[in-house]
Amino acid sequence: MDRDEVMAKVTEIAREIFDDEELELYDDTIAADVDGWDSLTHLSLMNEIENEFDIKFEMREVQGLGNVGELIDVIMERIAE
Repeated sequence: MDRDEVMAKVTEIAREIFDDEELELYDDTIAADVDGWDSLTHLSLMNEIENEFDIKFEMREVQGLGNVGELIDVIMERIAE
């Protein structure tokens, strides 16, 4: 799976979590850019991503994410393992 495919899948998951079919995510998207992205929806998003990609995030990874691009990087590293 390449980076664009991962971004497309994460965007699809985010659209479901945030109930916004028009939502577009970019590498530089941060939580403050998305209506409704708070700590609870963040946990839901991370959980759905873990399930979809069959990976497990470490707490330090999740806490250290600055934007969606960094999230995609972590996913790419995990699925390559």
